[in-house]
Amino acid sequence: MGHGADDRNHATPRERLDAAGATDVAATLQALATPSRLYILARLQEGPCSVGDLAEAVGMEASACSHQLRLLRNLGLVTGERRGRSIVYALYDHHVAELLEQALFHVEHLRLGLRDAPAETTGPTEVTGPAEVTGPAEVTGPAAVQA
Repeated sequence: MGHGADDRNHATPRERLDAAGATDVAATLQALATPSRLYILARLQEGPCSVGDLAEAVGMEASACSHQLRLLRNLGLVTGERRGRSIVYALYDHHVAELLEQALFHVEHLRLGLRDAPAETTGPTEVTGPAEVTGPAEVTGPAAVQA
């Protein structure tokens, strides 16, 4: 995968997923499987924030927020910079913001019953896929996707 200064315009071929890569990706996706962590990452998309301000913004106790931030930092999703007596957190890089945005777009497309068109056509197409979406983040059963 490309890792240059401007990856979006100069992508390199993707590498195959090996066992180590699968483990790392699974850990990252598992970290995103908790609503409180998603709230934290979404708030950090707006810009850096101290623990206290972040906890207030996402409706958590400061200690619980710190615990989640520690986990997100250990997985390379956020960074912490000491400023005086507090630590200010930010997203690690643009990849984290893009990962969150893509997850949100995907859930919204499922909710609307849309799919990106294949390269040879344009515009979204209706999906009759393997899952039923009953809300913005709730996927259930093997029935068709319904708006």
